[in-house]
Amino acid sequence: MMDVRSMTLDDWLLYLEKLHPKAIDMGLERVKKVRDALGLMPKFPVITVAGTNGKGSVCTILESILGRASYRVGCYTSPHLLHYGERIRIDQRAITDEVLCGVFAEIESVRESVQVTLTYFEFGTLAAMLIFVRAQVDVAILEVGLGGRLDAVNVFDTDCAILTSIDLDHMDYLGPTREAIGQEKIGIFRPNKPAICTEPDIPAGLLPKMQATGALLCCINKNFGYTQDNLQWCYEGVRRYNLSLPALKGEYQLQNASAALAALEAMEGTLPVPMNAIRRGLAEATLAGRFQIISARPVIILDVAHNPAATRKLLANLEAMPVKGCTYAIVGMLKDKDMAGTIRVLKNNVDYWLIAGLDVARGATENEILKALGDAGIAEQERVRVFQNVQSAYVYAREHAGSDDRICVFGSFHTVSSILKNHGGTVS
Repeated sequence: MMDVRSMTLDDWLLYLEKLHPKAIDMGLERVKKVRDALGLMPKFPVITVAGTNGKGSVCTILESILGRASYRVGCYTSPHLLHYGERIRIDQRAITDEVLCGVFAEIESVRESVQVTLTYFEFGTLAAMLIFVRAQVDVAILEVGLGGRLDAVNVFDTDCAILTSIDLDHMDYLGPTREAIGQEKIGIFRPNKPAICTEPDIPAGLLPKMQATGALLCCINKNFGYTQDNLQWCYEGVRRYNLSLPALKGEYQLQNASAALAALEAMEGTLPVPMNAIRRGLAEATLAGRFQIISARPVIILDVAHNPAATRKLLANLEAMPVKGCTYAIVGMLKDKDMAGTIRVLKNNVDYWLIAGLDVARGATENEILKALGDAGIAEQERVRVFQNVQSAYVYAREHAGSDDRICVFGSFHTVSSILKNHGGTVS
């Protein structure tokens, strides 16, 4: 029998990693049993965000705008970069270890009483909602971990669903096509509730299924949209807003910002937001690891892009900010990702590849990434260096990159986290 009173947060996280026989085990029955035993039925509005890429940015933008409108905002996202508490925030502040340990102990007692096991993510999802209910937040923003229909956050009915994008990722769990993946993601839609979609290329067979959910569908380029003009952009939905570019970099962030604004328009009757909160929220929303620049000479960029679609957006940002010198890419990835496809996107924009193994359960070894590099058509040995870990690759890059060069770290949250931990940076 564990003495939960003496367990630290690190103890809990190690325990949760081993509690269920599978790290990912899609399904809602286990979570529902514990939810019901806890009596977790939130009375506040819930906004649920799904999508292949862009989920974290949309959550952060919503969190920032609603916070500037003086709402008490709970936000649950994953994964974290430095500290587990980053996943569960109230008023943009991470939950303390003490609060997390107390809530984990309470959930564990209830879990044992209903005799089910929970995955790491399922346990954390229940913890987030329990914390939000106890704190009496005004609104909760929940980021889907994987898919949508069978993801743990889907045990809580949403008042507004957001689908950011549909692309090929997690195909072992979600299906081999964009339509199959999209069908899993629209599982968060609810009848007569707003469903905001910023995927501009909805698979033809998916649209009837989206309409069949009975959700109040609101699609980009049909019901709302945006245009950009130099340092300004214009959102056009129920209303038209002329705005300064958001703090988050890249044109694709305008798509994410549009998703947030469309959701807020749909929720206006419940969560009215003044114009000054929109302007301030967009200007102040920041997110670590999304084209995050931590040095100017040489330019050092951290980006958690880990699939081809996300890396195409990284490429657009790199091309919009050219450098005089060379580009060093530090890449570490999870072995269940499309490593070759992700790397291939940057094939013609990187001078030197520094590949590193990731010492985590799903991490690819340096040799596995080296093979993916070859599969992507990058075989010139003078352009490639192999390292056992990300930090060694980073040290090499700092020693060899000149002031006019650029270092781009990408491939996984774990890769970016390794640099942030040793850079002394904080997650904002």
